[in-house]
Amino acid sequence: MNIGTHLRRLRFEHGEMTQEALAKSVGITRQTIIALETGRYAPSLELAMRLAGVFGCKLDDLFFWKDGHVPPVPQKDGR
Repeated sequence: MNIGTHLRRLRFEHGEMTQEALAKSVGITRQTIIALETGRYAPSLELAMRLAGVFGCKLDDLFFWKDGHVPPVPQKDGR
C-alpha cells in the first residue's frame, strides 16, 4: 500500500533534469528527491502539488498507490 512515483521517469523526459535541479525548483534538498524516488518518503500535499507543477501534470500522473487500490479510510467507533 506504499505510494509509488513516476518522478525519475519524468525527470528524464524533461531534459534529463538532475535531482539537484528538481530539488531547487521546488525548494527542497536533493536527499528528499532521492527519498521520494526510492519510496522512503511520501510528500506533503503542498510538495506533491509543486512537483506536479514543475512537470505540468496532475497529481495522479505523478503519484499512485503501488497496488492500484486506494486504502479504505479507517472508521472510528467501529462504524
